[in-house]
Amino acid sequence: MTIVARPSVGASLLGGSIVLPPNPCLHPPARPVRPWTGEPGTAGRVAVVGAGKMGLPLAVQFARHGWDVTAVDIDAAVVAAVNAGRSLVEEEPGLADGVAEVHHAGRLRATSDAAAAARGADVAVLIVPVMLDDAEQPDRRAMDAAVAALGPGVHAGLTVIFETTLPVGDTRNRYAPRLEAAGGLRVEDDLFVAFSPERLYSGAVFRNLATYPKLVGGVGPRSTERAARFYDSVLDAEIVAMSGSEAAEFSKLADTTYRDVNIALANEFARYADRVGVDVQEVIAAANSQPYSHIHQPGIGVGGHCIPVYPHLMLSGAPDLELVALSRRVNDGQVGLAIKALEVALGGLEGVPVLVIGLTYREGVKELAYSRALPLIDRLRFHGAVVSAYDPLLDPQETSRCCAAAYRWGEPGPFRAIVAQTADPRFRELDFELFPDLAVLYDGRDSLREVALPERVTYLGVGVQAGTRRRAPLPVGATAGA
Repeated sequence: MTIVARPSVGASLLGGSIVLPPNPCLHPPARPVRPWTGEPGTAGRVAVVGAGKMGLPLAVQFARHGWDVTAVDIDAAVVAAVNAGRSLVEEEPGLADGVAEVHHAGRLRATSDAAAAARGADVAVLIVPVMLDDAEQPDRRAMDAAVAALGPGVHAGLTVIFETTLPVGDTRNRYAPRLEAAGGLRVEDDLFVAFSPERLYSGAVFRNLATYPKLVGGVGPRSTERAARFYDSVLDAEIVAMSGSEAAEFSKLADTTYRDVNIALANEFARYADRVGVDVQEVIAAANSQPYSHIHQPGIGVGGHCIPVYPHLMLSGAPDLELVALSRRVNDGQVGLAIKALEVALGGLEGVPVLVIGLTYREGVKELAYSRALPLIDRLRFHGAVVSAYDPLLDPQETSRCCAAAYRWGEPGPFRAIVAQTADPRFRELDFELFPDLAVLYDGRDSLREVALPERVTYLGVGVQAGTRRRAPLPVGATAGA
């Protein structure tokens, strides 16, 4: 494969969505070696610490390329499932088959003993969560614990790679010294430490692994080379050997913060569109037909493990970054704008039955991390609304535990307002005649712009108004909607 100093795949000059084709696998069968020292065409043993939604697909990817993989996780159920050849992550296409395949081939096992896994490994890849604490500062407890657990197994020749997004400088200044101390080793002499950000999107992980250039930066040139050679042996995409771990760490923060800022700008455009009575979706599509424009989508807010979190990893060390901080406030403020719009449309929310549809942070992903449904429901209740909720990925018990009283799809209800928080395609099939008292549909992702609504129901989108939205033809005999 290819290790380069600069990506050959650059920014597209085409506006709108950018979809790159995956690279074919050109790796010949790898020759197992012990110990692995980076020789092309060889494979060794790798420990993947964190066998969740991203770590487990990485384990499968590595095993498919001839590596002997030990997945490490503190969850006994995850360990048991992997050792039975099963995946507990149900939503990732190809993952269940992949786990069964490489387990059957004898190249994937799991354990809760990180030190033992590291002791027998040539490479250790850590991908455990770094989120935010209540003060919106980096919460490194899980990563600190993972490094500590790995410590007794650190040995000469080991390459440790962090894939979890970290504040700039953490690989070199926080974790490399701990690994050195644990093993009584010296980085760059007999221990190699690098950072390589995961660049994966739930629901498309294996495609992403074959598509996006893999960025790698070590705490020194030998660490960079060793980590780059590892990824070159297991990935079909281009490997970019960067100048150091700080540049690689910053690249992930820049990527995700760019998207947060772009979405904030789209949300500001949506506010202006509502003010002047223009469909912001029409405007964005038109603007993005110019090659230098790539405006993202507005919405009720930004959720997930990445975009709401990683700008704060920058702000934790540089709180004076005004645009970064402002963008976070704009995007988090979208829930408040939705509440205000509902209050105006309904004349208040006290005692009003409201149905929230779409509870996960994104349609198709069974994950509530930073989902905007949670503050949305809290705010609705604060203003007196009686909230019910539905998500096709959650059963009624899960819905009741996390969010609100569970609505059962297809049943009638007393709701005066429905708020769509995700863009799940199923919501376009909702029969609005089931809700005779329905007065407002708030479309938090502008994904229901074309649904047919009864005349009594007012449509409110994010930068899309009742009078500008596109409408689908109503069934014969139905009444045209607002």
